[in-house]
Parts: sequence; C-alpha cells; structure tokens
Amino acid sequence: MIVTPGYCALMARYNTWQNRSLVAAAGTLDAPARAADRGAFFGSIRGTLSHLLWADLLWMSRFDGGPRPAGGIAESADLFPDWDALTRERAATDRRILGWADRLGPEALEGVLTWRSGALGREVSRPVGLCVAHFFNHQTHHRGQVHAMLTAAGAAPADTDLFIMPEGIGT
Repeated sequence: MIVTPGYCALMARYNTWQNRSLVAAAGTLDAPARAADRGAFFGSIRGTLSHLLWADLLWMSRFDGGPRPAGGIAESADLFPDWDALTRERAATDRRILGWADRLGPEALEGVLTWRSGALGREVSRPVGLCVAHFFNHQTHHRGQVHAMLTAAGAAPADTDLFIMPEGIGT
C-alpha cells in the first residue's frame, strides 16, 4: 500500500474542513438534540463526535507519541460530555493532525507500527501506511454518520465532496 505525505496532508485538510462543518451544524442544535439517541453505533451526534475525537487522539498517540486518551471504545462516546470542551479539543486535535501531516516525510510512512489493541485484546503489528489509511477512513466513516444524523435533525452541514474543498484549509 502506498500512502504518501501529500495524501496525508490532503486528508488532514479534508478532516479539518469537514469537522468544522459538522461542529458548526451541530452547534445550531440544542444540547438535548445533540444528545438524542439517533440509532447510530455511538447513539447520538455528540456521542459519535466524542468517539471520533477519542479515536483521532488514540491514533495520533501512536503516530506522534503524544498522550493517549482515557478509556477505550466503550467509554469513548462519553469522553467529551461538555459541548464546549469537545469543540475546543476537536479544533486543537485537528491542528495537531495538520501539523503532523505537514511534517511527514516518506520514511515516516514506511515500516511497521506495533501497538496493544484494546479492540482485539492483543498486540498488533501493521504497515504504517495501512494504519494511516485506516485513520483517515475511520474519520470519514463516522463523519458520514454524523452528517446523516444532523440532516435528519434539521441542521445543514456543508457539502462533503473532496473536490470542492475550499483552498487554504489548514494553511
């Protein structure tokens, strides 16, 4: 699998753009609407955004050696119950992802990453490029769920098409 620094920079920009859109749309809803169980795997809009932020922090801890977030998958939807704290940490994490992606050289995407997987309950080793592709795919997957929940709740997130991403995101 070939994952390049350019791909990572593009996906980090896309991640930032889409998270800004979803947080802005979710901000038009009141707290009970964001917390309402909408049948998604992590229940609510806020719960899914909390899980996504938790997962981004977890993968970034593996990629850049930063701190690992508390809890596991089961606790991830409740890691950020306060909306203001979630939105602040989301923006900070997106800046972290952008900075990481901008500093990547091709050698950083080679080799194997080894970690203890809570999901599998064991040590796992996978190619770094595969892990990075999973990281960005996981974001897109859960943002799609949030986009659908927001639309159903009457909020209006922006378009999601990569080719219409505005210039200058993350720069």
